[in-house]
Amino acid sequence: MESQLDKYLRLHSKAQSEALAWLEKQTHLRTNYPQMLSGPVQGALLTTLVKMFKPSRVLEIGCFTGYSTICMAYGLPSGGHIDSLEVNDELESLILEGFSRAGVSDRITLRLGDAKETLQTLTGPYDLVFIDADKREYCEYYDLVMPLLHSGSVILADDVLWDGKVYQEPVPQDKQTQGIVRFNDRVASDPAVETVLLPLRDGLFLIRVK
Repeated sequence: MESQLDKYLRLHSKAQSEALAWLEKQTHLRTNYPQMLSGPVQGALLTTLVKMFKPSRVLEIGCFTGYSTICMAYGLPSGGHIDSLEVNDELESLILEGFSRAGVSDRITLRLGDAKETLQTLTGPYDLVFIDADKREYCEYYDLVMPLLHSGSVILADDVLWDGKVYQEPVPQDKQTQGIVRFNDRVASDPAVETVLLPLRDGLFLIRVK
């Protein structure tokens, strides 16, 4: 159920498009974990950040049903393009229909398969990276992505507060929580980047390559 805070944030942020509203509904009807959807507020932020950063090449690790992909595509400058990685090929038809309804199919290349393997086949540089995939593998994604970036590139990493588990005492020992803890500590101590962690939704790490 939507909290009062979430409702207030949604009502005071840019409204989602008809295509995004359709995709949000379909995600709830056709997937087992609809809470993985970025949602209207974070989606509006992604669109705004892309408009601010003006990236020519965007890399998304973890497409899910394509909501965040569409939001970033809305903000792309002319000629901009997104490579979106997704491991679950059963979502392909829903993802592609969402892209089509949003009118952004020509701005996105969907790459199905294990992200760690796909990342090793890509050629940089990318200007913006959005990470929202297997929490156990965030550190591996980070290591594989860094060679594909340049000075000034930005990484956005989602779910880095992990429902508050990362700062609980004691910290839970499950693999997802520990994966996020390792990632957060790794990024915060990396002298090659500048960072700020925002408490939006379930935590969003903004990371800029020096």
